[in-house]
Amino acid sequence: MFRFLHAADIHLDSPLKGLEEYQDAPLEQIRQAARRAFDNLVQLAVDEKVAFVLLAGDLYDGDWKDYNTGIYFIAKMGKLRDAGIPVFMVSGNHDAAAQITRSLKLPENVTLFPHAHVGSHIIDRFGVALYGQSFSARSVTDDLVRNYPQGDPSLFNIGLLHTGLNGRPGHEPYAPCTLDALRSKGYQYWALGHVHQREEVCRDPWVVFPGNIQGRHSRETGPKGCTLVSVEDGRVLSVEPRELDVLRWVVCHVNAAGINSMEQLIELVRENLEGERVRADGRPLAARVVIEGVTTLHGRLYENALQLHEEFRAIAAGLGDVWIEKALFKTQKPQNAAALISGDSPVELLMKSIEAIQFETASLIEIIPEFEKLRCKLPVELLNDGDPFLPREEELSAMREEVQELLMGKIQQRGHHEN
Repeated sequence: MFRFLHAADIHLDSPLKGLEEYQDAPLEQIRQAARRAFDNLVQLAVDEKVAFVLLAGDLYDGDWKDYNTGIYFIAKMGKLRDAGIPVFMVSGNHDAAAQITRSLKLPENVTLFPHAHVGSHIIDRFGVALYGQSFSARSVTDDLVRNYPQGDPSLFNIGLLHTGLNGRPGHEPYAPCTLDALRSKGYQYWALGHVHQREEVCRDPWVVFPGNIQGRHSRETGPKGCTLVSVEDGRVLSVEPRELDVLRWVVCHVNAAGINSMEQLIELVRENLEGERVRADGRPLAARVVIEGVTTLHGRLYENALQLHEEFRAIAAGLGDVWIEKALFKTQKPQNAAALISGDSPVELLMKSIEAIQFETASLIEIIPEFEKLRCKLPVELLNDGDPFLPREEELSAMREEVQELLMGKIQQRGHHEN
């Protein structure tokens, strides 16, 4: 019997977005969140005495600002080396060979699979065969699985792959492949990366996205961590999610139906935030509060949105280690509720149209040549830290969400004043 850890999408030194404006926010704690979550991963590997650790891509969040990111990683690998634990990894779209310009020699217990072809490694002690291929560039559109070899029937076969499979919301379809293609290889476990939400795609064989180890913004909510796998006699005994995150993002939905006073609403928000805090097991919380439902307070909520946001912040401050990332109001007036949410109403059609919008940043640069001229003048460090002219899919998704929220708020405010 042996056990191994499967993690992915570490995004070392990636900043948490959405809390920068708070003067009382623990900025150093926020900046160090990804490292502290990775510390937890390394300690878990040592405590569980695992046979090896798998990292399925996006260890880094892009090119290092300096060598400190690489030095930190090597120090943590040294701790695993001292515990006799090897590490096997592939690079993904964020840390592809063409993305990382700086480099440091990896410790002898770390194996990075090549990007030019599929690599393999046999661990005789446990009867394990590992296969993996790294990304050569940020955008890999080829099906890499077709080049993976057939599994050895006498071994426990594991494939490492950074992939979007056949598509996942909010993620680019990198290294696309099908579940049937994965199953055809005869492996007992596929250690996937790229999708930040934990997902057990299949159990025969096991095909798993462990999710990222630390949420980075309001769309990466809930527990984050890795997967602990136990194997005996060539078959998987158990696959257990293990939490590693040190700060948790949550969306706190508050149903204002039946609430007739601001005091009642504020108390309801307090109760909901307290519940989220309990569920986070003592972790600091970054919360997005969403007020929903049919309520007579509808118009007053939009008129007093700024004051309510500060009230919610005060509640969070009183709870300790809780910060309000944003407060959104998505209520409806009682008499107009049915019309507003009906499938063929103008508002509903407008919202669906916005969801279908695909922002094309390249075409914008072509239409407005000055954008490209400005982009060329920006420091390389700024572009590596998130090119403002070539935003990631998660940023485009956030942009669509912001447009929806802005329009809904304006429509509902206008309707209240006209009545």
